[in-house]
This record gives sequence, structure tokens and C-alpha cells, in this order.
Amino acid sequence: MKLLLIIGGFLGFGIGLLFNWSEESAWPSSLWHACLTAYAASILMKWWGSAWRKSLEAAMREREARSESSATIPSFSKAIKS
Repeated sequence: MKLLLIIGGFLGFGIGLLFNWSEESAWPSSLWHACLTAYAASILMKWWGSAWRKSLEAAMREREARSESSATIPSFSKAIKS
């Protein structure tokens, strides 16, 4: 989770600086906006990472439940073939 926060911070800071440089803003305001964007991007990356992790865990649980249910159902294909 820390890695996602760091990645989000770097991406946000870069995006904030690029947008402020394109507007030709002064350095103090560019730095301020880049810091705010870095904070917002890191929070969004943390939220996205936790949602992604929960989705992966649910998919794994569903796959395990499916494999357990197929293991308990007797195979009728062998009975039909003989």
C-alpha cells in the first residue's frame, strides 16, 4: 500500500508541475499546486489499490468456492459411459 501512495505522489506532483508550467504560473504557486495534486493523487491511488485488492480477494474466494463445489459433486459422466 505504501508503494501505491508513493507512486501516486510522484505522478500527482509531476502532473501538477506540468499543468502549472503550461499555464506559466509563478514558482511558488506551481510548487503549492503540485503538492496539493500529489496529495490528492496519493489518496486516490490508495483508494484504488484497496478496491483492486478487495476485488482480487473476492475473485480468489469465488474460484476456491467453485473448485470445492465441483469436487464434491459426483461425476455422472463415468456412469453414463459405462
